[in-house]
Amino acid sequence: MTTSVGRDSWLRLFAPLAVPAFALGLSFGVVASQAGLGVLAATLMSATTYAGSAQFAAVTLFGAGAGIPVALTAASLLNVRYLPMGIAVAPWFGGPWWRRFGEAQMIVDESWILAQQPGGGFDKGVMHRIALSFLALWVTGTALGAHFGSGIGSLERFGLDAIVPAMFLGLLVPRLREPGERRVSLAAALIALATTPVAPPGVPVLLALGASLLGRRS
Repeated sequence: MTTSVGRDSWLRLFAPLAVPAFALGLSFGVVASQAGLGVLAATLMSATTYAGSAQFAAVTLFGAGAGIPVALTAASLLNVRYLPMGIAVAPWFGGPWWRRFGEAQMIVDESWILAQQPGGGFDKGVMHRIALSFLALWVTGTALGAHFGSGIGSLERFGLDAIVPAMFLGLLVPRLREPGERRVSLAAALIALATTPVAPPGVPVLLALGASLLGRRS
């Protein structure tokens, strides 16, 4: 059963993500600009693809000279994580296929995590509101970053390269209160850290995801 929350409740959940969401979009716009994408192309990509890490991987590889098939493969590998996330939330989606398809576009890391309810289940209202709010800031940030990319220069000097890990740590920490969650998270983190220097982009995420699923089933 879906639990409904008021406007103030979901806003409190989203408020800490507002600045990171905009800054993340800004960062992608800068990276896309430096890779040779124009403002329109970068903005349309964010509006239609809406897959932060996959977009970063694809554009970075493309800008480094990799072919389109390599860039798309890396992006697809990163997005495989949405398969188990979609399976987990599927029982809370109803109605005709086209409605479920549309609602599925609102499954992003942040909305999926924050929509989870104590004792199990998901609040679709929270998921939709957070995902749409994040999308608006992500696309706006992308457009501005792509437009002013040449003037912004290196992201490292502003600390923007630390946004993604900081945001995910912020989402993860509150979920580590139970010993089982801590063990699974630690194992997944160690696998990702160990394989990132040697594995192709996206593969460490899949290996960590596999370990998490196995840990939850055991």
